[in-house]
Amino acid sequence: MERADAQAAETELGTLTKPSKKAKSSISPLQRIIRDKWLYVLLLPGLAYFIIFKYLPMWGVVIAFQDYSPFKGVFGSEWVGFDNFTNFFKNPDFFRLLKNTAIFAVLNLVFFFPAPIILSLLLNELRSNSYKRVMQTFIYVPHFMSWVIIASITYVFFTTSGGVVNEIVEQIYGRKMDFLSAPEWFRPLIMLQIIWKETGWGTVIFLAALTAVDKEQYEAAIVDGAGRFRRLWHVTLPAIRSTIIVMLILQLGRFLDTGFQQIYLMSNSLNRGVADVFDTYVYFVGITQGAYSYSTAVGLFKSVIGIILVLGSNKLAKKFGEEGIF
Repeated sequence: MERADAQAAETELGTLTKPSKKAKSSISPLQRIIRDKWLYVLLLPGLAYFIIFKYLPMWGVVIAFQDYSPFKGVFGSEWVGFDNFTNFFKNPDFFRLLKNTAIFAVLNLVFFFPAPIILSLLLNELRSNSYKRVMQTFIYVPHFMSWVIIASITYVFFTTSGGVVNEIVEQIYGRKMDFLSAPEWFRPLIMLQIIWKETGWGTVIFLAALTAVDKEQYEAAIVDGAGRFRRLWHVTLPAIRSTIIVMLILQLGRFLDTGFQQIYLMSNSLNRGVADVFDTYVYFVGITQGAYSYSTAVGLFKSVIGIILVLGSNKLAKKFGEEGIF
């Protein structure tokens, strides 16, 4: 009897001290902002970045529907509707640009996207934490190099004038190969550069996801007699599947973004046929020739394709039981 009375008193005390839902809802948004003001102060730099460099430039897409002139400005330029898009689709270079860009995009999905996942799984198998940290440091370094340095390193290794790779090729085959100018070698070189530069940095997210894998599942798999490969296939990969799906959806959003700097630095007059993509085309037409409206239409076309791919892949992911990104 005394125990029941004590429990009733504790319950009544908890009810009195715990704020009710009505009391919580009585706090106005302004009061919450004042209460958490320092959190909003920390938010300001990131918010300013997205407003200035992401949202404000979006208003510039209106010139894709104009015959834009810098002297007349946005409000004074003549509206031409979809003429810029029509001219772009009728341009003889359209299908060549689309083909080159699509090939690079598919190569990125097939070769580069799985590379950080595979490398993360290999690093996760290392038992020595100190050795693991050293390896992570070394594979992160290329990410912080500019594409100018990467292109220079590639030139030093593959040039016919004393390049290390060409010296080895000459000793084996008796002749040198023009890797830097031959069209058939352009795409492999681009993919090797991307994989070497960005694979290490791409492991950051997947390694973070691997830390959340329940260790008891590994122990249960070992008790059941599962080897390393079976533990990897049945425990590790299912645990990070949602992260892989999210990263794949985000990658599809950048499907037509092949990167301007890398392609521009590696292209020349001999491999231009396979090197021209939408990003370099926008530069040559928009910047060097002053066709601002036309180049904006090309960029808007890329963005629309990216949005369609994100929405479609996100819906498909949800259909198969995944969470998606929204």
